Amino acid sequence: MPLPFLTADRAFEAADELALPFDDRDRWRRPYRPGPWRVAAAALVLLLASYVLFAAVIIALTGSRSEAAVILGIAVVVILCALRLLRMGVWVSARGLRRVRFLFTLTVRWDRVAAVRTVQQPVRWLGLPRTVQGQALLLVRKDRAPEDVTALLTTHDIDFVARASSFDRAADSVEVWFDEYRRS
Repeated sequence: MPLPFLTADRAFEAADELALPFDDRDRWRRPYRPGPWRVAAAALVLLLASYVLFAAVIIALTGSRSEAAVILGIAVVVILCALRLLRMGVWVSARGLRRVRFLFTLTVRWDRVAAVRTVQQPVRWLGLPRTVQGQALLLVRKDRAPEDVTALLTTHDIDFVARASSFDRAADSVEVWFDEYRRS
């Protein structure tokens, strides 16, 4: 019994990557997939959460319900951290551009964006203080000085380490969204 959805002999369709015409443009969407390093880090955090949940069950079975509730609360916080780690990144919609960080979110409407461009510059490696030469997608805002730019994506982010072609596609996608919605 052949299962064609499980085989690799199908022809690759480039249309799979494009947004469908009936997709809601007002929904926030990430123009790229989370990188394998981000997914692996979130999986490890969720693995840690499973051990903490197991510890909460063992503590609850031994009789101390208040201690089990505290450990359960810690497990919930760890799970929420893993979900926030997966949610981090750049999101776009018809309303604007959103940069989701671990502790805060910055949303900029398209009419406040002066430019979105890709430049070659030193970038931080995995968000650490060490810098390496790479590319960055910069956000220039109208309400800020031209020197005050924000790096939205870099080639050495956790989503794009060793995936330069993915960075190029993501940067091009954000630039296309900017070109499309700056006029409206």
